[in-house]
Amino acid sequence: MAEVSHSNEAVEKGPEGFSPESVQVDTTISRVELLDTILDTFLQKLVAARSFERFTSCYKPFQQLDPKTSIREEISEIKKEGNLEAVLNSLDKIVEEGKAKGEPAWRPSGTPEKDLCSVMAPYFLQQRDALCHRVQKQKAKNQDLADAVLAGRRQLEGLQQQIQALQQTWQALHREQRELLSVLRAPE
Repeated sequence: MAEVSHSNEAVEKGPEGFSPESVQVDTTISRVELLDTILDTFLQKLVAARSFERFTSCYKPFQQLDPKTSIREEISEIKKEGNLEAVLNSLDKIVEEGKAKGEPAWRPSGTPEKDLCSVMAPYFLQQRDALCHRVQKQKAKNQDLADAVLAGRRQLEGLQQQIQALQQTWQALHREQRELLSVLRAPE
């Protein structure tokens, strides 16, 4: 119930006295209940301050369209149309999950450049590291391929030398064979 007294104090202070820090959200009171309490307190203060006549003068055109409508019914209708109960309950869940994380949530600093840098810099650093890693892997792969090409060239050079040696040997044998044949065919 301490929560309700904080919200009543905030309503008593008026718009100039209201600040988000003045309302301490207790996890035992849901935001839906808090909204209902604030609206009830507002309507009570509105009637008590005798400013209800001014409020109804603003509300009168809407009430003339449907005379059976009351302020409370309108508020209930707005809550249903906006699905406020589900939204506020999901907000409660998000807040509880945030408390479980233990680290403070990100808040804007007021300077868009700093905010953008604080959010994007880690992303860009991560991307740079990933790209550097890819480049290193590609360089290593390229070096392996270059080494394989050089080994293939050395192997081809070795095979060409073997072929030339075999060709020279064959030519030498062919020459000797011709000489031998020419000696054998020589007139006796």
